[in-house]
Amino acid sequence: NAEWRKKLTEEQYKVLRLKYTEPPFSGDFNESKVQGIYHCVGCGNPLFATSAKFDSGTGWPSFWEPIDSVAVGYEEDCSHFMVRTEVHCSSCAGHLGHVFPDGPEPSGKRYCINSVALNFKME
Repeated sequence: NAEWRKKLTEEQYKVLRLKYTEPPFSGDFNESKVQGIYHCVGCGNPLFATSAKFDSGTGWPSFWEPIDSVAVGYEEDCSHFMVRTEVHCSSCAGHLGHVFPDGPEPSGKRYCINSVALNFKME
C-alpha cells in the first residue's frame, strides 16, 4: 500500500485500491471524443479503445468492450445492497468500475469506468 500511495494521487488511490467511485460527471474523460487508447493509471496496461466508447448519459466514461479479452478481470460486488460485476485491471488488480448488461450492440454491455483510474494516449 505504501508504494501505491507514493505512485497515485489520493483520489486515484481511493478508486484503484479502495474501490471508491468518483462523482458522476466529474471525470476528465466522460465527454472526451479524442481518438486513442485508455490505459490503467496504476500500471499502464491498455484497457479500452475510443472506438468502443459511447455516451451512456451516466456521468462516467462508458465502453461496450475492453481492448482485448484479457485486459480486464471481473469480480462479483455485493456492496451497496445490490449485486454488480466489478471490473478491475488484469495486470495490477486496480478497481476500474463496473460492467452492466444494458449497453449497445454488438456486446450489449456497458463498462462504466472511473476517469481517475485511466490515463489516455492519443493514437
